[in-house]
Amino acid sequence: MLTIGGLGKKTGTKVQTIRYYEQIGLMPEPDRTEGGQRRYSLAALDRLSFIRHARQLGFSLDAIRELLDLGDHPDRPCEEADQIARRQLKQVEQRLQRLEALRQELKRMVHECSGGRTADCRVLEVLRDHSECLTDHNEIGA
Repeated sequence: MLTIGGLGKKTGTKVQTIRYYEQIGLMPEPDRTEGGQRRYSLAALDRLSFIRHARQLGFSLDAIRELLDLGDHPDRPCEEADQIARRQLKQVEQRLQRLEALRQELKRMVHECSGGRTADCRVLEVLRDHSECLTDHNEIGA
């Protein structure tokens, strides 16, 4: 059995985050000692490790909730998990496209800047006048 601090240390999760996951139902309420101290099982360690890894891969809390539910029902088809992962992959690919567009825009701004006075600074000019931008930042999510 682990304390909340021990669980946090083993998974790299802050104590406040563990409590939050309990509040929103991602983590079950732990057993408690007579003194009220939380005690976590190896199953809780495994579940929190799963949540942490899924968060590192960018899954939303709702997607993680769906994945945990699938994991709690091992007889269900894997297709649903595949769909969730495909949805996440699509979001990552879209983010990468937006980041590449931002990268290109910033490179262009820096390249076009002559390094003279700020009155003639291309970086400041582009930031002042959105029409100078090649990228539609609304599509990027800015």
